[in-house]
Amino acid sequence: MKFPCPKCKSKIEIQKTFNKKMHISCKECGIEDLVEFSENVDEVFLEFLSRFDRGLVTKGGLVKGLKEEGMLRPESEIREMIGENKIDSITRQILYSKKDYVAQYKILSNPEPAMGCKVKDLGLDAAITKHLMKLGIKELYRFQEEAIGEISAGENVVIEAPTASGKTEAFLIPVIQRIKKDITDGSVFAIFVYPTKALSRDQYPKILEFAEKMGIRVRVFDGDTEPGERREIIRNPPHILITNFDVLHYHMWHKTGFSSLLRTTRILVTDEAHVYSGIFGTNVHYIIKRLKRICANRVQFVAASATLDDAKEFCQQLFGEKMLKIQGSGRRGQTEFAMLFPSLHTQRALMIELTKKLTKSNHKTMVFNNSHRNSELLAMQAKKQKIDIMVHRAGLMAGYRRAVEKRFKENRLQAISCTPTLELGIDVGNVDCVVSSTIPVNRLIQRIGRAARKGQRGYAFLALGNDPISQYYKNHPDDYFEDTEKTYIDPKNPFVEEFQVLAMACDKSISKHELQEHHQVIKEHIRQGNLRESKSRIIPNLDKIKTMLSEYSIRGIGESVDIFLDARKAGDRILPIALEELHKDAIYFLAGSRYKVTEFDYPEKKYAVIKRVPRDYPYYTRSLTEEWPTIETVFEKRNAKGIQVAFCKLHIEKKVLGYVNAELGQEFSQGEKIFLDTPLLYDFVTKGIVFHAPRPLEIISESEEKQYVEASGYHATEHVVIEGSNMITGGASQDLGGISLGTSGLIFIYDGAIGGSGASRALYDRFEKALGRSLSIIQECPCKNTAGCPRCTFSYRCGNNNEYLHKYSALEILKRIDSGEETEIISPAIDDIPLV
Repeated sequence: MKFPCPKCKSKIEIQKTFNKKMHISCKECGIEDLVEFSENVDEVFLEFLSRFDRGLVTKGGLVKGLKEEGMLRPESEIREMIGENKIDSITRQILYSKKDYVAQYKILSNPEPAMGCKVKDLGLDAAITKHLMKLGIKELYRFQEEAIGEISAGENVVIEAPTASGKTEAFLIPVIQRIKKDITDGSVFAIFVYPTKALSRDQYPKILEFAEKMGIRVRVFDGDTEPGERREIIRNPPHILITNFDVLHYHMWHKTGFSSLLRTTRILVTDEAHVYSGIFGTNVHYIIKRLKRICANRVQFVAASATLDDAKEFCQQLFGEKMLKIQGSGRRGQTEFAMLFPSLHTQRALMIELTKKLTKSNHKTMVFNNSHRNSELLAMQAKKQKIDIMVHRAGLMAGYRRAVEKRFKENRLQAISCTPTLELGIDVGNVDCVVSSTIPVNRLIQRIGRAARKGQRGYAFLALGNDPISQYYKNHPDDYFEDTEKTYIDPKNPFVEEFQVLAMACDKSISKHELQEHHQVIKEHIRQGNLRESKSRIIPNLDKIKTMLSEYSIRGIGESVDIFLDARKAGDRILPIALEELHKDAIYFLAGSRYKVTEFDYPEKKYAVIKRVPRDYPYYTRSLTEEWPTIETVFEKRNAKGIQVAFCKLHIEKKVLGYVNAELGQEFSQGEKIFLDTPLLYDFVTKGIVFHAPRPLEIISESEEKQYVEASGYHATEHVVIEGSNMITGGASQDLGGISLGTSGLIFIYDGAIGGSGASRALYDRFEKALGRSLSIIQECPCKNTAGCPRCTFSYRCGNNNEYLHKYSALEILKRIDSGEETEIISPAIDDIPLV
C-alpha cells in the first residue's frame, strides 16, 4: 500500500524496527518519525499524520535524537573513519544511510605474500618443474616452498592460510613428488578428504589436470560415484583417491572391497580441517584413528585450514599426532569493510537492504546467514523486494545446490542467500560483495576472501544483529578483531566412543592388549553381547550391532524424525531439536518455503507429515520448553573471580510444552502461548558447566515481588552469559543450552549435542572473559525496560517466551561477580522452577 508524504506528496516508507516500533520516512524531503507498533498500517499512518500536523515531525529531528542516544554515528566521525580513502557512491550511500550505526569502516589490505625460491631451484621432479614453468609459475610463495619441503620430508603438516591463497598447490605438489619417487601401481598412495561431496567434485578437475600431466591417476569415490566407476576404482586403484570421512567410515566397518584399498595409504590430506569441530570432528578423530589401525604403513598427515586461534593444537588433537604449522597469507588485494549496527530496523532488514543496493548496481553478492532458517527467511523476504536471489544450504538436494552455483557462476543470478557451506572453497566464479551476519573474525575473513578472489577490489559488510554480542561489538569494534574462533572436539564423548569402538572391532578384530584407553568401553560391550571374545581377539557380534551402526550418523548423535511431504520423504531432523521444530502445528522451513506440521508421531514411529502454507501466512513458530538438569559427575572445579564454577557430566530432562506464533521479522516478540495436549519428553546426557550466582540483595530489598525479581535476574544472567560469550567460544552459543533454577542462583550452561561437543568446555576455559563481557553488554545497553531488550537480556532461543527476565537484577548479579563476591555450588531444591 502506498502512502503519500504530507510534506512533498512522494511515497513514504514504513518499516518495523527491532524493538517493535514503526519507522516512517520520506526519501525525497527527509522527514521521518518513530511511532508505536501496530498491525494496522493505516493506524500507523494516521498517527504519523497527526504528529506531523502538530509539528512533531521534522527533517533531521529524529536523527539528532538518535545521535544523542548513540544509535547513529555523527557524520564527522564517519568522515574521520574514511580518512583519505576514496569510496564509491554505493559505499557512501550505505555509510550515510541514517538507519544504521557505523561501528567500523576500514580498508582491509593484503600485502603481496612473501615469495620463495625459483621453481627450478626447488629440487622437484623434472616433469613437475616443467609443468609449473609451462603454467607460467616460475616461483612459489614462501609458505608453499616450506610446505613442499616439509611434506616431501615426511613431516605431519598443518597449512594455515585464507581462501584462494594457494593451499591446494602447497600440498598437491609434494604429494605428487612423493608418488613419483615411490610410485607403486595397483595401490592407493594418498587420500584427499573434503568435508562435502560438492567441494570434492569442485576440486577434482584442478587436481586431475595437474596430476594427469605427471602420469598420476586420480579418482573420486563418494556417494555419487556410479556402480561401474566403483568397480573400476577397486579393480584399478588410483594413486590419489578423493573422498570424504562419511565414505571412509561406512566402508571400513563394512569391510568392503573399497576398504581394502585404504590399507596402502601413505598420506592423508584433510582440506578445510577447521570444519571438523564439535560432534562431527569428534567422530572424524576416531575415523582417523581407525584408518591408522588398518593401514600397513605409517600414515603421514597433512591438513589445510583457514586461520584459527589454535590450528596446530586443534589438528594435533584431531589427528592424534604431533604437527608442524606452516603459516600462509592471502593474495594481494583490497576489500572495503564496514561493520553496521541496525538502529532503525532488524538485522535481516539491514542485510536485505544492503543486498538490494549492491545488486541494483550489478554487484554479484553472497549473503551469509548462520542458520538454515535465517537463509530461508532472508531469501523469501528479499524476493518480495524483487531481488534476484536463491538459497544455498545443507539439507537441500545436491542437484538444486549445483544449479544455484552454476547460475551464479554464469552471471545468471545476482545473489545467493547461503549458510557456512559456501565458506569452503567451491568455485562460484566472480564475487563482488559479501554480506555476513555476526560470526568469528577468522570465519569472516574466510568469507571476505570470496569478494576479491580474482584480484579486484571487494566489498564486505558485517551486519550486526539485535542481540547482546552485537551491541557489545557496536561499542567495542576493535575487540571483534581479537575474538578468533575456538575450534573444539571432545574425544571423551561417551556416546561417540561407544559407537566408534564397535566400528573399530568391525574394521579389524581387536587384540586383548590393544586399545587400553578404551578398555572400560570394550568390557561393557562384551557384557552387553555387542562384542565377544574369540581366542586372543575381540570380535563384533554383527547380528546384534549391524542395525545400530547403520543408523548412526557421524555428523550428529541420536535418532532422527523423518519428514514426509505428499507421502514422500522430504528430509529428517535429529532429536532432540526435532521436538522443538516438528511438533504438531509447528511451521517448518524447507527449500525456500514454509510448511505446517499436520501430524507428528513420537516417540513410537518418529515421523512428521507437513503441508505447504500460503505465501502470505505471516507467522512461524517458536517452541516453549522446560528442562531439568542433574549433575552426574564433576570433572573439574575452579573459582572464576570469586564464584565457583564446575565442568561436569549432566543429565537433561527436556519437555516441549507448546509454542508461540512469532511474526516474520520479529524474532524476539512475545507471541500468544499455545500449549500441546500432551508435552513431548526427551532426556539425554551431555556435558556442561554450573555456577552459583550471588544474590541481587539491593534489588530484592527494593521490590515487592522478591522471588520474581531474584529468579528473573538469574534467568537474564543465563541469557546474557550464553549470548555474550558467543565469539569468545568461537560462535558456539548456538551449540549451547541454558537453565537457571528458580531462586537458587544455580545456572547451568550445557552442550546441546548428546554426550557433549566441547563448546561448554571452551566456555569453562574462558569463563572470566565471558563474565566481563556480559557485564559490559548490560551496562551499555541504552534500553530502560525492566525486562531488558533483544540487545541485552532477550534470546531468540528462549524456551520461556522471553518472560521472567529482569535487567537490573542481572546487572547487580554481574557487578557482584565482577567485584569478587564468593559463592559455592549448592544442591538444587525440588521446588525450584527451571527457566530456559
